[in-house]
Amino acid sequence: MRTGPTRKSGIALRLIGWLSALLIVFWLAAAGLGLIVMRGEFDEIFDSGLQQAAARLAPVVAANLGGIKISPPAPLPDEADDYLVYQVRDHAGAVLMQSHAEHSAAFDIPLVAGFFEDRDYRYYTIAIGDTFVQVADSLAHRREATLESAATLLLPIVLLLPLGILVVFGVVRRSMVPVEILRAEISAKDGGNLDPVGVSDLPSELQPIGASVNLMLSRLRAALDAEREFTANSAHELRTPLAGALAQTQLLLRELQATPQEARVVQIQQSLTRLATLTEKLLQLSRAEAGIGAADRVTDLVPALDMVVGDFERTARWRGLVRYERSAGAELMRAVDPDAFAIVIRNLIENALIHGERAGEVGVVLERDAIRITNGGPVVSRDTLVAVRRRFARGNTGGQGTGLGLAIVDRLLEHMGGKLTLSSPAPGRADGVEARVTL
Repeated sequence: MRTGPTRKSGIALRLIGWLSALLIVFWLAAAGLGLIVMRGEFDEIFDSGLQQAAARLAPVVAANLGGIKISPPAPLPDEADDYLVYQVRDHAGAVLMQSHAEHSAAFDIPLVAGFFEDRDYRYYTIAIGDTFVQVADSLAHRREATLESAATLLLPIVLLLPLGILVVFGVVRRSMVPVEILRAEISAKDGGNLDPVGVSDLPSELQPIGASVNLMLSRLRAALDAEREFTANSAHELRTPLAGALAQTQLLLRELQATPQEARVVQIQQSLTRLATLTEKLLQLSRAEAGIGAADRVTDLVPALDMVVGDFERTARWRGLVRYERSAGAELMRAVDPDAFAIVIRNLIENALIHGERAGEVGVVLERDAIRITNGGPVVSRDTLVAVRRRFARGNTGGQGTGLGLAIVDRLLEHMGGKLTLSSPAPGRADGVEARVTL
């Protein structure tokens, strides 16, 4: 099963993600290490408290029980908590004294001096002869102290982490601004915009990239200028001799009428006519590549459209074949060069006349938001409609075109900010092709 291309995340998003993750990991690791050290220190403090409590009880027990057998005293009053409890036991394990009534049962630990620990308490035992003082500290108390300390340590981290991530986001986005500016400038470069990118404000790490891009643009600009100059100069140089040769051929044709050589002269005239047409298209292409199309001010393009349609009506070959309609309220006020617009419309009408139905009408309709040029003829496949927009590409028609008309139109409309849409069959018909121009 085919899957579509995955959308790769940008550098800024990756940096923000990695830095935020590292920030979280480092803070949590620091908090974890802090808790481990804190837990060790707490154990030392509590163990020291156990030892000190047992040491203070030992003299009292020695003074009261030294060699005198006494009955166990009444239990001491219960305290507010039982974090620290103690018992005094004889060598047989009997409890002689305890701190809390609920701890009257003897501790279930051996009568051995030192530390001992079970599930609930940690004990410390001191031996005074045959008497043992045992002090117990609640492990729940220690865990509670550790949890409270952990909460106190982690709460600021939880509150500061979003702030830290926002700071990382802001720093990364601010640091990526020069990269984004450079990316935007490079992405705006095309055949009509080869101005160098600005490198003076770029960071030192990006300046070599900007310089390399400018060097590449300068070489590309020189190559394109040379190509356009060659095309324009060649067309200009060919126009005059072609016009002279065509005129001489027409004179020769008059002299050779009704002779065996007449057919050959007609073929020469047709070849020269096609060559003159190709020369004119090459001149238009060079102008289109030079970037004409957009204008500095808004212009009414309707007179240019009327003039182009009128030129076809005045041409004997096409007289009566162009049907021109203008919708009510339709206007063409655009910031577009009228000459470039006229070239676009002329090429589209010529294309429709040459490749449409032989001696068939071509409809030109000016609407509020578009210009539609429609011709009859067989339905053209979508692939062919895409292919004929390339230079020197021709469809499967009997028309003798140059293969440059639609390429010129596409290039000019690109500079105008317009769009050409080809449809077949034409909307509202079962055949034909419609060219729709929107500006």
